[in-house]
Amino acid sequence: MDENNILEFIENEIKNNDVVLFIKGTASFPQCGFSSTVIAIMDKLEVKYKDINVLANEHLRQGIKEYTDWPTVPQIYIKGEFVGGCDILKEIYQNGELKQLLQDKQII
Repeated sequence: MDENNILEFIENEIKNNDVVLFIKGTASFPQCGFSSTVIAIMDKLEVKYKDINVLANEHLRQGIKEYTDWPTVPQIYIKGEFVGGCDILKEIYQNGELKQLLQDKQII
């Protein structure tokens, strides 16, 4: 994957998966606390998601930040929409909005 087709790759993943987590590491081996928190929330809600390790490719790591104009990883997408990062996901999980969003989008 090179920088010429990275944005196309990102867009394709977001379009073709209901929930996409761009994280540091993998779901089974997260490599930062924020990624670990995001995975824990999704697992607690029993959400099926696609995890994409941004550490596997420097172009991907930079490309996802450019794609959303969001400076940090993890990044969460639900049904093609950018939801935010760890802090936002944690907040909407705690206040019940995340579960409602996932139900509204017929994911859970």
